[in-house]
Amino acid sequence: MADTSCKACRDDYRVTEEQIQRLLKTTAFAPERRVSEVQYQDRLRACEACPKLMDGMTCTVCGCIIPVIAWLKERHCPLPGGGLWASIET
Repeated sequence: MADTSCKACRDDYRVTEEQIQRLLKTTAFAPERRVSEVQYQDRLRACEACPKLMDGMTCTVCGCIIPVIAWLKERHCPLPGGGLWASIET
């Protein structure tokens, strides 16, 4: 039977802070594509309170690594009705 658990949450594979930082240095996360530090922290707090966040890292709705994707302006919480970020976006 295939392993259906989140790859980033399995014991044999963990997303490290080093990997996250390396990704955030790419052009995909250029400063003009990022939300402010305050907005990023607000997004993280909203996700931390969500039951769909697995291991403090992965959104089980969309599969995204939240400490990475929460930086991007064009991304939105995937939950129905505008998601958890809708009420904190300015």
